[in-house]
Amino acid sequence: MTRPASDLDGFRLWPGLLDRAEQEALRDAVFQRFRAGPLYIPRMPKSGLPMRVRMTNFGSLGWVTDKEQGYRYQETHPETGKPWPDMPEKVLELWDKFAAYPAPPEACLVNYYEGDARMGLHVDSDEEAWDAPVLSISLGDTALFRIGGSLRSDPTRSVRLASGDVCMLGGAARRAYHGVDRIMNGTSRLIPKGGRINLTVRRVTVPQLAM
Repeated sequence: MTRPASDLDGFRLWPGLLDRAEQEALRDAVFQRFRAGPLYIPRMPKSGLPMRVRMTNFGSLGWVTDKEQGYRYQETHPETGKPWPDMPEKVLELWDKFAAYPAPPEACLVNYYEGDARMGLHVDSDEEAWDAPVLSISLGDTALFRIGGSLRSDPTRSVRLASGDVCMLGGAARRAYHGVDRIMNGTSRLIPKGGRINLTVRRVTVPQLAM
């Protein structure tokens, strides 16, 4: 049995949705795809400073950033030049179950948090399909996740995201500032060398629905 989901201004959390066997299977599917779409260190626009997390993507589109062109989606890995690996079936299954959106996801951003890695407050704003929710899947060490409102100055609240938790930002929360304050190292043994893997599933383009 899964504990009831919580709903707060469009932020929904399903704690412990994936059991241990499901977490291990998804972890293995993710690691297998690292061979074709290896983790790399993205760089910030303008400054070219490295981000604190390593990243890759699965799906037809991938979110990337660099000094020269900034934030964007593209069809190929910035280092290999090859298409991104496909999304794991479990990721697509969770999108179909919870997103309630009339089109499949196009991008699954993979963030690998190690050591003191974190993510500052930001809004996912590079997508055309703003009406589509963002689905997040946590694997490995627990993260202290922070979410606020549509303004950076709005009050924030903290939520612990543990391995197997799934959350969704839809409605008002889709435009909310959010980030990861820190990783609680050693809280999970799912990832062999420790750390946290976060899968962020997104629809990027507006679907062309049949009339």
